Amino acid sequence: MIWKRRAKADTPRKNPDEMSLFEHLDELRQRMLKAVIALVIGMVLGSFVTEPVLRILIEPLGDVTPVALSPTETPSVFFKLALLIGLVIAMPVIVYQVFRFAAPGLQEKERRYIIVGAPVASISFALGVVFAAKIMLPAAVPFLKGFLGEIVEPNYSIEKYIQFVGNILLWAGIVFETPLLMYFLSMLGVVKPEQYAKVRRIVIVASAVGAAVITPTLDPVNMMALMIPFMVLYEVGILLAKIGRRRKAKAEAE
Repeated sequence: MIWKRRAKADTPRKNPDEMSLFEHLDELRQRMLKAVIALVIGMVLGSFVTEPVLRILIEPLGDVTPVALSPTETPSVFFKLALLIGLVIAMPVIVYQVFRFAAPGLQEKERRYIIVGAPVASISFALGVVFAAKIMLPAAVPFLKGFLGEIVEPNYSIEKYIQFVGNILLWAGIVFETPLLMYFLSMLGVVKPEQYAKVRRIVIVASAVGAAVITPTLDPVNMMALMIPFMVLYEVGILLAKIGRRRKAKAEAE
């Protein structure tokens, strides 16, 4: 019986064109089950570091201690944060399961793009999250905390604050995906590198305005710390867009 199970596990996967609907659904179920198991394991591991991570996230509040407005708010924050950390831990397994399910239906070139692009996208997203946690939040939160400080005393719900921080981290991670997105759009012929270059000044002005809003004291050090990374990202995106166009031209020539 054990030998039969092992033999079944080692059996090569069928051609997707030859698989029935039920076989596709069964494989999807198995992939989803493995992804869920990885997420649960990641959440359990994440629960051990949830409290230290929470302390890091509330550091920008300084002398303001967040409060819980209901008995279930702190457990809710704990498990949501543990789930988020678990998702980060389990993401490589989840991406692998998705890729293994979709790979037989992809062309060789598309597989290469995913194999190369997925790790790059993950690293870019992680860099964006770290940048937001170490640079953006310490600059933005004190300003928001002191806004109308003579009239309003800051007193934040821990759940609302973590939700705010989570949104900042998420969008920072997405923004750091910009160069990769510019590359693929250029490679697909949707946008030309010259079009990116034409709006460079607009991007610089937008970065300056955004930095000025976050650091209203107009401290040049903090402003440059916020502006430079986004400007560098855009310039890297233009460079990658040129590479993408060359690859597209080379592929068309072949």
